[in-house]
Amino acid sequence: MTTTTPPAPHAPTAGPRHLKVCGARTPADLALLAGHGATLAGLWHGIPGGPADLTLPQLARLAAAARDQGIEPTLVTFLDDPARLAAAATATGIRWIQLHAYQPPAVVRALRAALPDAVLLKVLHLQGPTCLERPLIGAYQRAGTDLFLLDTATADGRVGSTGQRLDPAHVLALLPRLERPFLLAGGLTPDNHHAYRAVTAHPLYRGADIDTGARDTAGRFTAAAVTALARTWHREEQPA
Repeated sequence: MTTTTPPAPHAPTAGPRHLKVCGARTPADLALLAGHGATLAGLWHGIPGGPADLTLPQLARLAAAARDQGIEPTLVTFLDDPARLAAAATATGIRWIQLHAYQPPAVVRALRAALPDAVLLKVLHLQGPTCLERPLIGAYQRAGTDLFLLDTATADGRVGSTGQRLDPAHVLALLPRLERPFLLAGGLTPDNHHAYRAVTAHPLYRGADIDTGARDTAGRFTAAAVTALARTWHREEQPA
């Protein structure tokens, strides 16, 4: 039986760090994020019931608006159909794709084959000290994952934009398993950055992914919040 090796990932061992902010819904959101230090804008599509879920036409318009603002659009999705995902990425021109549910390694492999120039992020969910995808990390890496994103799975099973913190000790215990760079999520704020210094000093750390921490109590992005996040999680932590 002949097997096909997926193309090499696109995220090198050394590379730029990012501030990714999720859940943009309007061009004004994107302008605010781009103007105050974010480098990646998470656009939701295929997240049923999600407050920021976008139709495909909305996704295309916001992806174009993000590029106009100089910020990279990232498709954030629970979808597990690689053909549908590849079609959405092609139709919208989106290059970064974040698989934020429990999609198996076969989905990553199929996307890598269909979209060889894509940047593929696979979320790994930590529920307390347990990484729910731990047995599959090697398979995700072999399938063509470029970056991992470490985030929380709550005790009642919620994933994505929960605002609940990851324990830095649990993150550090997982890192020896990773051969790909990672972004960190899970209740990050400017005020708790110091607790993660050992994580952000890791050579595979590539930045932070934030939703709740970029918003006010009414759920709106604010310039002050994004600026503070960029200062603590992105700019000041860049290697010299």
